Order: sequence, then structure tokens, then C-alpha cells
Amino acid sequence: MSLDKDTINQVAHLARIYLKPEELNALSGQLKDILDFIDKLNKLDVQNVEPASHILPTNNVLRQDALKDSLPADKALENAPLKQGAFFGVPKIIE
Repeated sequence: MSLDKDTINQVAHLARIYLKPEELNALSGQLKDILDFIDKLNKLDVQNVEPASHILPTNNVLRQDALKDSLPADKALENAPLKQGAFFGVPKIIE
């Protein structure tokens, strides 16, 4: 597939991108390479290829869900700048 500079300028205009002439030349070459690669991919026979979301098998590594003692309130509040009883104190932000 070929792209002329007018088509690239039109797409750039629609995308609200300003291209300088040297950027237009560089971009036209890059887009041509991309479209040529897509043409190569379209020519491949993929009839017997299973769809995949990843090339390698993936498995989640999960830890066992075990009960543990939680942090005591006095220990959790030890470095708090403001405490209100057994809770963190925060400034009021609603007016």
C-alpha cells in the first residue's frame, strides 16, 4: 500500500498534528515501512494457528491465604501526627 503526502497531511490535520516538511518526509517513510510489514503479515497462512493472548503460558503465583495477627491499634498509631482515641486524626476537608 502506498501513501502520498496529501493523504498523510490529511490524516495529520484530522489528528490535529502539525508536521514540518522534514517530519512529513520521515513520517511517510516510516508509515510505508509499517504498511509494508502489515501486508507481509496479511499474506501469512494462519488457518491452523490457535488464537493466543500471550506467546508463553502464564500462571498466577498466589500465596496461601492464612490468618495472621493484625497490628495493634497503639502500634499503628505510634507515629501518627494526630490521634483521636483509637483512630487516625485528619483535618476536616468538607466546608
